[in-house]
Amino acid sequence: MKARRYFIGALIIAAGLASAGWFIGSGFVKSRKTDRYVTVKGISERDVEPDIALWPMRYVSTDDELSRAQERINSSRDRIVKFMQQRGIEEGSIETQNLTVTDIFSNPYHTGNVQSRYIISQTVMVRSDQPDLIRRASQEIGELVESGVVLSPEYEGAGGPTYLFTRISEIKPEMIAEATSNARRAAEKFAKDSGSDIGGIRKANQGVFVILPRDNVEGVYESKTYYKTVRVVSTIEYYLKDRR
Repeated sequence: MKARRYFIGALIIAAGLASAGWFIGSGFVKSRKTDRYVTVKGISERDVEPDIALWPMRYVSTDDELSRAQERINSSRDRIVKFMQQRGIEEGSIETQNLTVTDIFSNPYHTGNVQSRYIISQTVMVRSDQPDLIRRASQEIGELVESGVVLSPEYEGAGGPTYLFTRISEIKPEMIAEATSNARRAAEKFAKDSGSDIGGIRKANQGVFVILPRDNVEGVYESKTYYKTVRVVSTIEYYLKDRR
């Protein structure tokens, strides 16, 4: 009789352990199902033009007399200002900077004869919110050289004007919405192909806005190109669920 009671008790304990194991296993499967997700990317691009242009131009004059060198540097500045004004750029957009005077004789390592004792260099910085005027002026820089302005071969603007696009905040909301929409369509396509439906968002990364040259040419810098492309890539993780 006692052996029979032990046997029945063992059966109850075994049944309980089996039942507990089933619940644990079932919960594990459900947990794994909720971890099913897909990672997709959505891209949005806009072609834009700059709203600011910067054009530093460094010019030089040389002479054996300091006063004559100064007269020539002033004359060069006046010609640059006139050149810009003739192309619709106001004098208020032009600023004179960085005047330097070099006396060759002050160099302790100077040897031999020199034709010009003094070298004066100066920079004109043109900043305009009408970049197209700057672009057209830069295409006619040869006329300025022909007028007698000597541009330094290493002057800051040797590569031409710098063009900036500063209005990303104006197009940012629309581009983020487009990138998110494109990402969702990619997730829906993946879910359909895998026999699933998409659920809520597990994780989202808005992405970083970048400005690129519109024409992807090796060695061309974005800041030197007039036509640009703004791009953002959003990365989103969507939960997957069984299709009903």
